[in-house]
Amino acid sequence: MKDIAPVLTPEKVVITYRIAGVNARMGAQLLDWFIIAVGLYIVAMIAGLTSIIASDVVWAVFMVFAAAFPFLYFILLEGLLNGQTLGKKALRLRVVMAEGTPVSFFAATFRNLLRPADMLPGFPFVGLVAMFVTPKFQRVGDIAVGTIVIHEPPAMMQFTPAPYKYGTHPLEHHIGSLRLMQMSDYLVLKRLCDRYPYLTQETQARLTSEIWAPFAAKHRIVVAGVHPIYLMEAVVMKYGRQQELV
Repeated sequence: MKDIAPVLTPEKVVITYRIAGVNARMGAQLLDWFIIAVGLYIVAMIAGLTSIIASDVVWAVFMVFAAAFPFLYFILLEGLLNGQTLGKKALRLRVVMAEGTPVSFFAATFRNLLRPADMLPGFPFVGLVAMFVTPKFQRVGDIAVGTIVIHEPPAMMQFTPAPYKYGTHPLEHHIGSLRLMQMSDYLVLKRLCDRYPYLTQETQARLTSEIWAPFAAKHRIVVAGVHPIYLMEAVVMKYGRQQELV
């Protein structure tokens, strides 16, 4: 069961993730480094054409850029695209925090700045060894900042996780006043909405039955033909706005 990571949320709900193994991560790495190599080749071609005018300055700038570009590629994509580089996206992998929440920009930055630690002089396979000996296949950067790489389950429906900070949900008119809703309900539903796209279908169904179904019955929220995640998001958005939480 090394490839399954159980996470106990503050609401005492256990959520499981499928950890990405060495083969999947190496495949994503090869794709990413191929993209980086192509990008550097294109920039080198441009620098070669420009160097006719000022060769020393152009090539000095290019060398600095070439050294920084791999770090910038991983940091910016993982930090801004919710834990996915182009290689990870192609293989349906994603970096998340060890507790299951979306990766922070700080964590994305430092896990990638520590990439050289995976290839220390005299110990070129430190990162690979670390992945084999840690229970969640973590390399040095993952261990340092508390991140893991997971397989992203295929989405059965198109939705975004908990857009509770942006405007009014189109299904809010089905929700009612929420006068009996408690802050604990809000926190549980918000956490479930945030993590829903990353869960397996079995876990989605189980948590929907255990968490959403009793809540919907209590507050009489029944809308035929609508996936429960949309109604959960509508509840989170409406209650958050009513309580001035967002």
